[in-house]
Order: sequence, then C-alpha cells, then structure tokens
Amino acid sequence: MALAAGLLSFATLTACNKDGGESGGFSKTKSGIEYKIFKKVGNKYEQREIGAEGDPTYKDRIGKFLTGYLSYRTGKDSVLEDTRKKLNSVVPLPLVELKQKGTPEEAFSLLQPGDSGVFRFQADSLFKGPGRSVPGYLKNSGNVVVMHLATEKLIDEAAAMAMQQELQQKMMAQQQKEMMAYASEQLKKDDVVLQEYIKKNNLVGMKKTPSGMYYQVTKPGTGPKAKPGQTVSVNYMGTLLTGKMFDSSEKSGKPFDFPLGQGQVIPGWDEGIALLNKGSRAILLIPSTLAYGQRGAGADIPADSPLRFEVELVDIK
Repeated sequence: MALAAGLLSFATLTACNKDGGESGGFSKTKSGIEYKIFKKVGNKYEQREIGAEGDPTYKDRIGKFLTGYLSYRTGKDSVLEDTRKKLNSVVPLPLVELKQKGTPEEAFSLLQPGDSGVFRFQADSLFKGPGRSVPGYLKNSGNVVVMHLATEKLIDEAAAMAMQQELQQKMMAQQQKEMMAYASEQLKKDDVVLQEYIKKNNLVGMKKTPSGMYYQVTKPGTGPKAKPGQTVSVNYMGTLLTGKMFDSSEKSGKPFDFPLGQGQVIPGWDEGIALLNKGSRAILLIPSTLAYGQRGAGADIPADSPLRFEVELVDIK
C-alpha cells in the first residue's frame, strides 16, 4: 500500500502537533509515546485509558486497515500535512504485527474504529540509525513529533486497495489542476516579459502562436515543411533573454537531429520547427511553459525562464 506507506514515512520523519510542548493530560506507553485517546459515546467524546500492555483487542484487527484522517504539525502549530484538507477523504492505514515499539504503527494499534487520538513522539526516538538526525525545524519547535488521527472504520485489504487507487487518481487530478493553473498564470507573466523583450530589441514582424510562442522567419526557405514523425536536422543557438548562451549546435560541430512532434524536445521546438520550410532561418521566443518550466535545466537555465533560439532547418529526412 504505497499511499499508506508514504503517510507512515511522513509521520515518522516530519510530523508534530498543536499541543506543542504541553504534556498535561497525556498518558504514556512503555515505549514512551504520549497519547490521548477519545471514544465517541453518543454525541460526545470521552477520554479512555489503555492498559500498560496496549489494547488487548488489537490482535483481532491485525491484517486489516483502519480508515482515518491524519494531520501533522510542528510543536509551534505549523501544519505539515493534513489529509482532510489535501484529499478531503479518509486514508487506509495498515494494521500490522508490531515488531518495533514507539512508532506510529504502535499508535495505530491503540485505536479502535471511531476513536480519535493525539500522539506525541520525541523526535530523537524516531531518528535513530546511521546518517539520520533530527531536522532543525523540529528541534526548534519543541523536538517533538505529534500525530492527530480521527478514525472511522475497519476495512479489508481489497477495500483498502480500491480506496488507494481512488485516492491516487484524485491526487493526480488535483496535481494536474494545480499544474494547469500554474501554467496559465506563468504564461501571462512570460508574455509580458517577451513583449518587453521584443520592444526593447526592436524585433519587428514577430508573430504569436495560440500557445504563446513568438517567432520570426529571418530567411525564408524554399523546401517543404516537416511532418510529425519525420526526422529534422537543425542548427541552433539558445540564449536566455539576458543574452547568455546556454547551448549551440556548434558545440558538436553538426546539426541536431530529432523526430518532429514526438515529445523528444521541448514543446516550443516541436511547435516552432513545424512552422518552417526546409532551408528557413528563424528566431523563436519560447515562454517557460513551453520550455523547461518550473524545473529549469541544470545550472544554465533557471526555473520559469523564457528562451530565445536562433534556428535553421537544414534538412528533413
């Protein structure tokens, strides 16, 4: 269960809680976990205690999954993760045979369906082993890791797998939505920058494509245009808008070959080269959303950088 494992990992490495350094009212397990557990009785919640040996009914739940909402906070109440806000859904948590105490898995074992709990871990106890140390932001916020968990019900493995698949699809859809919103906003910013660059450099005759790329044919070619799937040979020089060159076909001493329209180059190249006849030379001004976007490219191309390319379509193979 990749999602549940990821949540466990996140809880183990980074979580904390709004109770911060206050420990009043908490009980403690033999392994050192401080906890408050509340059981719903009618419309109210009542705090309940767990015996020193843990919940004796847990053995009947091993192998199943407990659904619940998780949230993690620093000791200064900074939210690190909140599945309710992020997914608007409970997540499946595996109930396993405990091989190590003092872990989030042990905290899960103390809960019955319908319980709510707050669990405080000393950060030092969770960062044992070679090469592991407590992150500074945890040390500076109380050196504790606290997890909130509000549970709903037990489900079997098949139901948990179905839930995980649904959650993964939901997360992918949300990420796609966020990426599209970001790209739309960034394209507006890039367009302002590109228009200013065109005006400043007196690039008369630049044309704009629907995608937001600008281009100008500086030397028309007489040959055909390339079709998607055909291999094209291109001489080029790429620069930032500051004028700094980051790449050129002269470095290899020969044109660069690639299949057009197959996604093997940045989108601005697939679109821009397709506009040219064989033998043409052109300037392409490519917004960052059609170039290297948020990630940039190595040390030479920063994130969100519009680019300028001078290209020549040498051949179509």
